[in-house]
Amino acid sequence: MKRNVLKFGGTSVGSFEKIKNIACYLKDRVEEGEQLVVVVSAMGKTTDELLANVSSITQSPNEQDLAVLLTTGEQQAISYLSIILNDLGVKSKPLTGYQAGIETVGHHLKSKISKINTKLFEQLFVTYDVLIVAGFQGFNTENEITTLGRGGSDTTAVALAAAHGCPCEIYTDVAGVYSTDPRLFPKAKRLQVVSYEEMMEMSALGSGVLVSRSVEIAKNYNIPIYIGKTLSEEKGTWVMSTIEMLEKKAVTGVAIDKDMIHVTLNYPEYDTHLLDELFINLEQEEVNVDMISQITNNEGLQLSFTMKDTEEHQIQKIFFHLKQYYPELYFKIENQFVKVSVIGSGMRDITGVASKVFRTLIESDIPFYQVTTSEISISYVVNVENGDKAVQLLCERFEL
Repeated sequence: MKRNVLKFGGTSVGSFEKIKNIACYLKDRVEEGEQLVVVVSAMGKTTDELLANVSSITQSPNEQDLAVLLTTGEQQAISYLSIILNDLGVKSKPLTGYQAGIETVGHHLKSKISKINTKLFEQLFVTYDVLIVAGFQGFNTENEITTLGRGGSDTTAVALAAAHGCPCEIYTDVAGVYSTDPRLFPKAKRLQVVSYEEMMEMSALGSGVLVSRSVEIAKNYNIPIYIGKTLSEEKGTWVMSTIEMLEKKAVTGVAIDKDMIHVTLNYPEYDTHLLDELFINLEQEEVNVDMISQITNNEGLQLSFTMKDTEEHQIQKIFFHLKQYYPELYFKIENQFVKVSVIGSGMRDITGVASKVFRTLIESDIPFYQVTTSEISISYVVNVENGDKAVQLLCERFEL
């Protein structure tokens, strides 16, 4: 019997009417002979509301307590969907991350999946046609509830698809992947196919369609991902291996990351012990930094990097700790910047992309403060007021 993994995002299950419509859709697919693993996010803004409730109580909640709380949103959603499916005569069962055998390692709020017990699914599919798994959660070696961090439901879905060796369908409120955010550039083209590498870069550099961790899993296990609009007949986008792509453009898309902060560290002398301690602390706190640049001269050490604004609390904590041992350490955290990136696997073989981007920004009087490159991307830090304009100009320049 054919088996598929489907994932529905928070907006897709944002109301009982939407959940009922999804249940009817799933019933049709079961009647066509499919076994379905369905991953759902929390309804609408449930997670944001839970976080707001916590903020009214404390600014420094215990991570283990917070993980237990945040997972309740997904548990509500899987329960509602299963109740409706069973009412429609479809044999379904809701599963928490623990019940689904999703084992994790790492911090309670930023865990990574280490193993999935697929034997549980095989046993349950003897009785049930649809297994509904709570996204975003798992459990660690101490049997404590953990969460997978931002976009964790995508990670859950792709990991389950990899474990079952089948494609993964991700449904949301947009009809696939576009060359850029259509809200910024209405003429943005929907992409029929995107390579794993391009999707990973786009996700890491600000595209909100998928989290890069989920794409990395898909790439490692060669799992095709279909991204489409929930209950729509519009064609979506396939994310798959570059080997299966017939045509490459120099630039596939432009991404903007508005959820970033720019951090600058100054110290009157070049001290390798300070740098060593800084990066050890960053690793221990699981803080990802990006676009690192270092200047060493007679005036000492200057180090700059960018990172997600959601981790500002951790970087503040790290710097306050370091200042106890390095009193002359000065740091500055700024949030008036955004990161604009151009992405395309064709950059490996097609020259002149960097030149076009530089000239576009310079001719439009858009200053940039840091630049970083990879084989298939170029990223620029610009002022927040120039971010949208830069995206629009680059899309026009590369006919996206």
